[in-house]
Amino acid sequence: MNKIGLIIKREYLTRVRNKTFVLTTILMPLLIVVLIAGSVYLSVKGKEELKIAVVDNNGFFKNNLKNSGDIDFNFPEGVDTSNYLDKGYSAILLIPKFEGTEKTQYIIRSKKSIGLGTKESIEGKINDAIEDNMLQQAGVRRNELDSIHTKSQFAELKSLLEHGNKAEESNQGLAYGIGYASGILIYITMLIYGMMLLRGVMEEKTNRIAEVIVSSVKPFELMMGKIIGIGAVGLTQFLMWIVLIIILTSAAQAFIPHDILEQVRTMQQNNGAMPGGGMMQASESAQKIYNFQHTMNTANWPLIICCFIFYFLGGYLFYAALFAAVGSVVEDVQNSQSLSLPVTMPIIFSFLIMSIVVYSPDTKLAVWASIIPFSSPIVMMARIAYGVPGTVPYWQLIVSILCLIGGFLFTTWLAGKIYRTGILMYGKKVTWKEMIKWAFRG
Repeated sequence: MNKIGLIIKREYLTRVRNKTFVLTTILMPLLIVVLIAGSVYLSVKGKEELKIAVVDNNGFFKNNLKNSGDIDFNFPEGVDTSNYLDKGYSAILLIPKFEGTEKTQYIIRSKKSIGLGTKESIEGKINDAIEDNMLQQAGVRRNELDSIHTKSQFAELKSLLEHGNKAEESNQGLAYGIGYASGILIYITMLIYGMMLLRGVMEEKTNRIAEVIVSSVKPFELMMGKIIGIGAVGLTQFLMWIVLIIILTSAAQAFIPHDILEQVRTMQQNNGAMPGGGMMQASESAQKIYNFQHTMNTANWPLIICCFIFYFLGGYLFYAALFAAVGSVVEDVQNSQSLSLPVTMPIIFSFLIMSIVVYSPDTKLAVWASIIPFSSPIVMMARIAYGVPGTVPYWQLIVSILCLIGGFLFTTWLAGKIYRTGILMYGKKVTWKEMIKWAFRG
């Protein structure tokens, strides 16, 4: 056990002291913030902007067809399909005579292909214009329609989860975000640290360092030391990210004006309301900060963080043993890629399942994929964010944990037998068939 501890210490300190580790630990949270901000900016600024000339054979579309931020409808005279480009229009919309409630085809012509989202938006605006015209013909006045459209958000749905005699507020958007982010983080780190372990074992074997080490420790002790040491590096990085996020969040509050913070505290004490019977109004900034904090408080963070650490470590240990086994039998990169494919494919497949589960966490696919050890580290985190025991009953969580522990013990036993033979074998290409024979050999 002392020898395993020495190997863990060596693997851990070698990687933690590396400049790459320090840089990625500090820069990764900042990079994530930049990527999120960049994605939001591009989604807003990168939309397709169209100036559309409309040829209307009905006469009522001019007053009913509404523009949006990226679509500008115009009703010019003397513009047709032969000259709309010369007149400065991106496209031309040809609206035939609308007869009653019959389904009619509308044609839009353009030089460049129109995106699917833009096409659906134009189609929706045409249908809204027809609907408004029909309502006006039925006696609804134009100013009444405009008033309805400006106040179209009449309902706000609040979701409550029942726990015995109590009901707690939940937020599906937050659950989706937490589930997806947790799943993708575990997916990325399992691949990164799994491949790091594979390359480390392969390099030691290629450089004949393993022969020297194995003369002092058992192959199984060497494998376990490397697995746990590299896993500890990943866990350290996650904990440092959490600390950095807390520091950045605390620092951000120092830039918020004092009067806004006071309004937020008042709203927290009064469950989102300002005192004075509605006479006092919170500022828009205070309302947004309160809404954000209130939304974040709907999640069970202690459970989510504990489960995340467990499934990260459990998933890593489950796959790391297999990556170590592959690394022990290969001597070149090309062979390692072909042999590691059966190990990486379940991880990639789990990520694809997770992408579905974040939308539907109660399906049979979601339940079974969150229990089977090959996929549970990624998929279960996508479900836990929706609530325990609401979406994920306690028995499913317990069975998933036990299966993952059992799976780790099995893959470690399996990989240990392969590692014992493969780490000292040179000059031979090994296949998975031979590796399985080694594993189950007495």
